[in-house]
Amino acid sequence: MTATHPAERIEHDSLGEVRLPGDALYGPQTQRAVDNFPVSGRPMPVAFIEALCHLKGACARGNQAIGTLDAGRGEAITAVVDRLVAGLAEGRFLEAFPVDVYQTGSGTSSNMNVNEVIAHLAGASADVHPNDHVNMSQSSNDMVPSAIRVMSVQRVEQDMLPALAHLETVLLGRARNLRDVVKTGRTHLMDATPVRFDQVLEGYVEQLRGWRLSLEQARDRNLALPLGGTAVGTGLNAPQGFAEASVAALNTTLEREIPFSRLAQPTTGMSVQDDSLALSSALRGVAVFLHKLANDLRWMNSGPLAGLGEISLPALQPGSSIMPGKVNPVVPESVAMVAVQVQGLDHAVAMAAQSGNFELNVMFPLVATNLDEMITLAANASRMLADKAIAGFTVNQERIERDLAANPILVTALNPVIGYEAGAAIAKRAYAEGRAVIDVAREMTDLDEARLTELLDPKRLTGEG
Repeated sequence: MTATHPAERIEHDSLGEVRLPGDALYGPQTQRAVDNFPVSGRPMPVAFIEALCHLKGACARGNQAIGTLDAGRGEAITAVVDRLVAGLAEGRFLEAFPVDVYQTGSGTSSNMNVNEVIAHLAGASADVHPNDHVNMSQSSNDMVPSAIRVMSVQRVEQDMLPALAHLETVLLGRARNLRDVVKTGRTHLMDATPVRFDQVLEGYVEQLRGWRLSLEQARDRNLALPLGGTAVGTGLNAPQGFAEASVAALNTTLEREIPFSRLAQPTTGMSVQDDSLALSSALRGVAVFLHKLANDLRWMNSGPLAGLGEISLPALQPGSSIMPGKVNPVVPESVAMVAVQVQGLDHAVAMAAQSGNFELNVMFPLVATNLDEMITLAANASRMLADKAIAGFTVNQERIERDLAANPILVTALNPVIGYEAGAAIAKRAYAEGRAVIDVAREMTDLDEARLTELLDPKRLTGEG
């Protein structure tokens, strides 16, 4: 290493000299990537860097276990990894990982970035080389897709699934509270037969549970790592037992209840991104669910005078810079935008997943970044919708009962007794005269008051009688 002035230093790699900031924790290959890829200004996600660090520590332990790495260097590497992971969780060391998302498709620049940072920090206590020691028995081609899987599994378990569980809890709580409230059902955006609020809310829960199951299944697909495949999946330069020892160390470090394992054919996790695509597809499904729920809330809240006005969402902020007193459904609108963005990111992941050429996919960084963003957006939106819209909306009982009583579709309940044609005549007259169905039916049928009241009871029409 050659000293220049305090603001920079010069290091060498296989291509020659590289100037880099004097206080940089990374080395020449990272600096080359910074110089070569001034694309978005967006570094790789912190969760991905953390996953890659965890893998580096696990590989150091794996190499120690099989005797290919001495204890001094191995312990130096794992100590630095622990320091980096703890620091990243607190928002430190971010400047050490500046490589742009839109880099080499294998993610080699990010892999070397992590190698260089670990080697630099370990250098005070041991002679650690980024390639020879930190990257021992590894290749970017198996480490980066392994890191994508570790990141995905950890984030699904720690963020996405708890967020959906919270949303489910809030929906079920409101369903219990609103069990006795009957509202007008709607099909084709037109009045239909009655439905209870708990039936509506529990319908959302059933949809949510389906996508949660898809997430869990996709999570399970990502538990098998291509670790040990090295360059093309054959395991060149990865000694016998390395991958198994490293995966075991990773499970111990992360305290995994559902353990990671090794892919039987590492090439499967290197040349394609099918399992990442499965996760992306499940997240797209969550977005579809959130969009449906958000839009239904907006419709029920619409008005308050000229819309449905069935519920009132919490008033969170003024809704107009020109119309005083206007309040908009801002949280459902935010969630709807999240849903659209997540679905767009999923399409990008699908296109990236088909970009495997022979033994290597060449869009790893894009896949990692999009999955991380999708989980962040969907998890945050789920909690926000639960806490700032669903938990606090109020039911406009008087409006609901008024509209329900005037709904001519209630005549459907009379079909088995008087027939479809007679029922249609009652409905048309009730709508034309603006009268309640029961009043018109009283005049157009020979059913007595008690029978009509029984047949047209809105709650009975919801399946509870």
